[in-house]
Amino acid sequence: MNKSLDPRMNRIELIEEEVLLPEMDNWETWEVFHQKKRGDQHIHVGIVHAPNADMALVMAKEAYGRRGITANLWVVKSSQIHATEYSDMDMFETTPEKQYREAGGYKVMEKINKYKKENPKK
Repeated sequence: MNKSLDPRMNRIELIEEEVLLPEMDNWETWEVFHQKKRGDQHIHVGIVHAPNADMALVMAKEAYGRRGITANLWVVKSSQIHATEYSDMDMFETTPEKQYREAGGYKVMEKINKYKKENPKK
């Protein structure tokens, strides 16, 4: 018998004939994304283990949708997520000369710091 992904099932001494879900022995991992209100971004909140998408939604609702306000849940198979390699970090490097995007890049930074010293927030 294969070990289950659920640690509680691994602790139970089940006889081969008493296996409850023989075809769903190793459920897939699903990533859960939660949306608080319509129009907000979906935010990753965790994972669930389920045999299919419908059960993953039910389990996600029980685990992540009952306590707070929930408008929508997404579930995505963890195996379907594609990510960049950490060795490819150079693709995120940008030109270092982009100081014009920040206030510190301008020559008035000294004046800004002087103004902050003279006018502290109360």
